[in-house]
Amino acid sequence: MKLNQLSISEAKIGLKNKQFSSQELVEACLQQISRYNSKFNVFLKMNDQALKEAEKSDISRPFGGIPIAVKDNFLTLGLTTTASADLLSGYRPQYESTVTARLKSAGAIIIGKTNMDAWAHGSSTETSDFGPTLNPWDATRLPGGSSGGSAAAVAADMCLGAIGSETAGSIRQPASWCSVTGFKPTYGRTSRYGVIAMASSTDSPGPMTKTVADSALMLSVIAGQDPFDATSSPEPVLDYVKNMKTLTKRKFAIGFPKEYLEVLEPEIKPLIIAAIEKLEALGHSVKETSLIHPKYSIGVYTILQRSEVSSNLARFDGIRFGKDRTAFGQEAKRRIMLGTYTLSVGLYDQYYRKAQQVRTLIINDFNRAFSQFDLIINPPTPGPALKIGATRNQPMFGELQDILAEPSSIAGLPGISLPCGFVNGLPVGFGLIAPQFHEPDILAVSHAFQQTTDYHLQKPIL
Repeated sequence: MKLNQLSISEAKIGLKNKQFSSQELVEACLQQISRYNSKFNVFLKMNDQALKEAEKSDISRPFGGIPIAVKDNFLTLGLTTTASADLLSGYRPQYESTVTARLKSAGAIIIGKTNMDAWAHGSSTETSDFGPTLNPWDATRLPGGSSGGSAAAVAADMCLGAIGSETAGSIRQPASWCSVTGFKPTYGRTSRYGVIAMASSTDSPGPMTKTVADSALMLSVIAGQDPFDATSSPEPVLDYVKNMKTLTKRKFAIGFPKEYLEVLEPEIKPLIIAAIEKLEALGHSVKETSLIHPKYSIGVYTILQRSEVSSNLARFDGIRFGKDRTAFGQEAKRRIMLGTYTLSVGLYDQYYRKAQQVRTLIINDFNRAFSQFDLIINPPTPGPALKIGATRNQPMFGELQDILAEPSSIAGLPGISLPCGFVNGLPVGFGLIAPQFHEPDILAVSHAFQQTTDYHLQKPIL
């Protein structure tokens, strides 16, 4: 196996045993990027100091010498941050995001910044002002979004792991379409400080990796309260790898909402059912249950997200960031206008307040379900990757593709997407969600699933 194909856990062992150096690890990833980035348009900016940083790396640290890719909405000192938006072209941040700072402190080497939907508006990476990222499994297909560049980077072995962010599906959906492991933590488990905000009440940074074990390792580093983010939680940070392994022997009660099955495309239903059967074979109890139909989350999420977008993008006024608001793309303009409308006098109660009330109903519905079950099965997306161009003239594309992820994101719940098979050569993801701060439960069941399957080990032919 080539060095760039290693998982983070495998690379840590190799570095410790001096089978190779951090420089060789970084060089292998850089060569892969040089070979394929022009084809798939994954990285927007490379760290030209990566090899020098590798030479000085301390491999005794949790991520010492490990090359990591970062979604381009995380502020990074010394590397431009654009959120894939022309308005921020060439912008060099004055400070570091908490997530990337913690990774650097742990010894990680940020190898480069990955493409995304501009401002994270979308589920395709097709709205990027710097061109779409293509899916490594099929270059005629979308990688998903908005963390499509990070998902593609991991899938194409251009890095050993990556950081994404999710507002509603933006980690789990591209992870599903690109056949990688994507983990969305509980809202507030990871800091939003230094992340260019989209919807502040749901934005959640999280890992995108080759294995569940790697996601647990990365979460242990990036999680925790941050004095710069008032929404970050004081809940103690666990050793997620240790907790994951301890809990793998536990048998969980798992619910499968019949309403979620209704949303799945017929071609992927057998793969989801097969994944459920695998969980039962591992000794877990899986029973059908009922939840509020995810279609109702579309309206709630659309109103809340557009409202928060209109507020968050108000700061990009052309005074501090170089370009004025005419540089916004069409998708950003649509979201600003709709959000401003729903927050306007006379309409606030009719739309925004009502959406928040329905949000509370969704939260209460999950609380009821979790009084009966430890985990809930939550496929991340209705079907496999769609063709390039599928978003054209589809202003609600993202909401429809993220319909299954929106309820759990609205409720601030942790969730995962992990590979569970293929349809016509295209990857399909399987998912689980848990009550807030029950990340170890998801990781334990998902890790056991990957220990007895090989879907996550299969590589695309580039």
